[in-house]
Amino acid sequence: MSSIDVPLKNGGFGSNMRKDAWWLEPLLIFLGYMVFVAYANYAIINYNCGGRPCYEVPGTSYLSPMFSPLLTTNAPAWWPSFAPFFGTTLILWVPLGFRFTCYYYRGAYYKGFWADPPSCAVGEPRKTYWGERKWPLLFQNVHRYFLYLGIVFILILAYDAWRGLWFDGPNGPGTQFGIGLGSIILILNPILLGLYTFGCHSLRHLIGGRKDVLSDSPLRKSCYDCVSGLNQRHMLWAWISMYYVGFVDLYIRLCAKGVWTDWRIL
Repeated sequence: MSSIDVPLKNGGFGSNMRKDAWWLEPLLIFLGYMVFVAYANYAIINYNCGGRPCYEVPGTSYLSPMFSPLLTTNAPAWWPSFAPFFGTTLILWVPLGFRFTCYYYRGAYYKGFWADPPSCAVGEPRKTYWGERKWPLLFQNVHRYFLYLGIVFILILAYDAWRGLWFDGPNGPGTQFGIGLGSIILILNPILLGLYTFGCHSLRHLIGGRKDVLSDSPLRKSCYDCVSGLNQRHMLWAWISMYYVGFVDLYIRLCAKGVWTDWRIL
């Protein structure tokens, strides 16, 4: 098998012989994640808008995906008194765990935050390679199990999108069918999350990765091809779906505050 020698410059962290702007990608990854993390923390902590929740819009059934499913906004009796509690505390670990252990996200934040490596053929800040066989990186191997929970959340958010088509009416809250701009925004959310989730590498392996001849199972091959097609744009759907969740929360938040008015189409 032929091989290619990659020229490396002797030296420490950041040393390289590249002539391009190799630092641009890890920098954009770092900034992109930090912007979302900053907003997500703000939204989670500031969920009260003048005595009413920021994650719901009065007169509608809109619910921010950052707070769905809304189990409780009060700390359970068993919750330690020294630990802060927010409306997302009991559910946040699922989407966070799914994305944190995602194969694409690993490669991205390894570059942008750990500089491991910062880019191809660029010196690293450490001289040993642990792989993902020791703690804490051994945790990354649970990604396939977070996938199953992630699919459940897609179904929950799809139900939220359906509930977003119901508004307060003469017969009570959430009894009148209608379509608002927020309804369409909520419908797009599980679709974009589905494009990301169902292009997961673990799902691709689950469907056909252990089978030698996929053509023997036409249905499985069709599913495998579908997941493979989504997987080719896994990075794109990862970024779009992540920021879209933030946009949905922002839209509902501003409508709840009265800054924006939800446009009722039907």
